[in-house]
Amino acid sequence: MNSLIVFNIGILFLNYLPILKKKIYLCGKYETMDWKKVSLEYEFMNYVSKLNKKKQHLDTFRPIPSYILNTIKDNLNIEWTYNSNNIEGNTLTLLETRMVLEEGITVKGKSLREHFEVVNHQEAIEYVEFLAKPGYKITEKDILEIHSLVLNKIEKDFAGRLRTAGVRITGANFIPPNAYKVPELLTELLYWTSEDNIAHFIAKVCVFHHRFVWIHPFFDGNGRTARLLTNLLLMKEGFPPAIILSADRKRYYEALNLANEGNYSKLMYLIAQALDRSLTIYLSNLDDTAGDFDSISNIIEEPSIPYGQEYVSLLARKGKIEAYKENGVWFTKKSAIEEYQKNRKRIRK
Repeated sequence: MNSLIVFNIGILFLNYLPILKKKIYLCGKYETMDWKKVSLEYEFMNYVSKLNKKKQHLDTFRPIPSYILNTIKDNLNIEWTYNSNNIEGNTLTLLETRMVLEEGITVKGKSLREHFEVVNHQEAIEYVEFLAKPGYKITEKDILEIHSLVLNKIEKDFAGRLRTAGVRITGANFIPPNAYKVPELLTELLYWTSEDNIAHFIAKVCVFHHRFVWIHPFFDGNGRTARLLTNLLLMKEGFPPAIILSADRKRYYEALNLANEGNYSKLMYLIAQALDRSLTIYLSNLDDTAGDFDSISNIIEEPSIPYGQEYVSLLARKGKIEAYKENGVWFTKKSAIEEYQKNRKRIRK
């Protein structure tokens, strides 16, 4: 037997149904296009459970050493900028994107707009990272600011401004709503997003992503802004960004078209898989480099460590052992202290 769980704001019903009806329905307060009534397969629920376990594993490393965290974030952010821009037609390669961001180099044969798209997107990521704190609730003001950063230096007349006319999207199976409805639809989406109305957070983020793209609130930059906002919602909950790869561009647009028809399954799996990849990148790096680090106060409790906390802290401050400081606390490795001890003995001999 499997259960059918119906979630509404403030209401929870549990009904047991045969195994053929392996669905979970998530209902919001409104029923426009049934976008708040989403069915989730149990296989997806199991996948989400695995992602949550990976997130819990990631949390065991916190606080993550800043020198490790910055390296992972810098690499992921370059990937994020490259893939999001490439999905929209930017022809700079991953290596060229890195050169533009890290070395300020202009690439021969590439347009000035493409260079600005890279710089703009990186600045938008930095703003998203600034906003992504526990308890943050997304606002229209922040959406406009993020969009303004995305189109800065490119289309200043449209940057940070809602569209005032109709638009059509090439290859899409829908026509975005009338421009005069955009403010109301955006307000509705933000209200729904801020409420505790869906059991599974990752599923909610996926619904938000599609709904924002469907509203299509801007003349240009909707896709990049949608992906930035999606990751803002993930990052404020302690997840890394979910980077949709440009190699999945066709799959991504097909998933959005299916979602327009009420089928969110492919979009949810696509975003979940992108999140899974980022979690794996974080964990593989941390398992390799941060696993042996611990606070000095804990390490000196080891019987084999002959030094006190004050002395080891002094060694850390002077750079005589591998160590880092996070939130006022020094972290090092037992092996670093043992290596210092061996070297000291050699010098005495």
